[in-house]
Amino acid sequence: MPERRVTVGWAEGLHARAATVLVKAVKSTGVPMTIAKEGGTPVNAGSMLGLLALGSERGDTVVLAAEDDAALDRVAKLVQEGLDELPPA
Repeated sequence: MPERRVTVGWAEGLHARAATVLVKAVKSTGVPMTIAKEGGTPVNAGSMLGLLALGSERGDTVVLAAEDDAALDRVAKLVQEGLDELPPA
């Protein structure tokens, strides 16, 4: 499965606001996706509880995985740049 390693760019890390943005973005792609801290256990990237359980902070490296390279690239850019919405395809 294709993966992208990215550094979390949101100032607050993957906490409430950023996690909400990420869940919405992943769901909008329609592609199942996982996220994990580097070396950790993957969780569903479309799950608020899963994201909050990661406890990722700004600067942490996370690994995103999905079968769709285009969707994966868009979500990776969102996480790395700490964007408020999914970049256009």
